[in-house]
Amino acid sequence: MASLTTEQLFDRARTYHAWQPRPVPEALLRQLYDWMKWGPTSANCCPARIIFVTSPEAKARLLPCLSEGNRAQTEAAPVTAILGMDMAFYEQLPRLFPHNPQARSWFEGNPELIAATALRNASLQGGYFILAARALGLDCGPMSGFDAAAVDAAFWAGTTVRTNFLCNLGYGDPAGLYPRGPRLSFDEACRIV
Repeated sequence: MASLTTEQLFDRARTYHAWQPRPVPEALLRQLYDWMKWGPTSANCCPARIIFVTSPEAKARLLPCLSEGNRAQTEAAPVTAILGMDMAFYEQLPRLFPHNPQARSWFEGNPELIAATALRNASLQGGYFILAARALGLDCGPMSGFDAAAVDAAFWAGTTVRTNFLCNLGYGDPAGLYPRGPRLSFDEACRIV
């Protein structure tokens, strides 16, 4: 694989809404996870959980959960990743954060800390997910615009996982790109104190 550049990860990378009809092999999805899992999270809590929706049957369950504007692009995408957050992530801390045997107790009985930690760290992992996908040559279409409770019921029922966001994956069709949106400048978004 060619060395990665900021062009591949950031400068030329775009949010895709149209997709080429090229499948994404399971081996590539496994590699994506194997790369993203190394990104840091607080106390190595790793709350992200992912369902890769690829089958027509699973897509049929997902599409009614989406806003109307997201349905066609999701139906056309070879893969839609449901990025969730395990609200019982702290149960894994004895294995994931072994140098502090008390880490699990920080969260037990503290739903506010659980929710904040799960959202913050699963979102961090979602960012690593997008970068790993781009590094592997995949295009991404991360999105909101869905009924989270409906996605939870359709895909995470009976678990402690809740949906964070969705991301279509595949090989984007440049014909479907919108003009690139502006970004805030350093001086608008940052301060050095």
